[in-house]
Amino acid sequence: MEKMQVKSLNTPEEVRTFDKGKLELVKVNGALIGRAVFQPGWKWSESVKPIAKTKSCEAPHFQYHLSGTLRLRMDDGTERDLKAGDVSYLPSGHDAWVVGNEPVVVVDFQGMVDYAREAAKK
Repeated sequence: MEKMQVKSLNTPEEVRTFDKGKLELVKVNGALIGRAVFQPGWKWSESVKPIAKTKSCEAPHFQYHLSGTLRLRMDDGTERDLKAGDVSYLPSGHDAWVVGNEPVVVVDFQGMVDYAREAAKK
């Protein structure tokens, strides 16, 4: 019989920081769940691209948006604003940035395994 597992993002097991943002992680039943906080001025292509060393974000994300506005641009040019209460699936191949002065906070249920992790630490 499986046992119940409860962890809190308020006491993360790992924290990754990067320019204008941070990622707090917990592992529950083998799944890595992350809460990302992106401050005003954060943009993936400026804040995380130097770490990822890829043309665009290659991590697919399945997220719940808690606050702020995140503008997403897919590699094909499609753009969308994501706001508090939205649930999104973002496939590989995108850029994103904070719109306005409110931090963006998202909980990601997929795609944070290697997000903002230095290549040497993988």
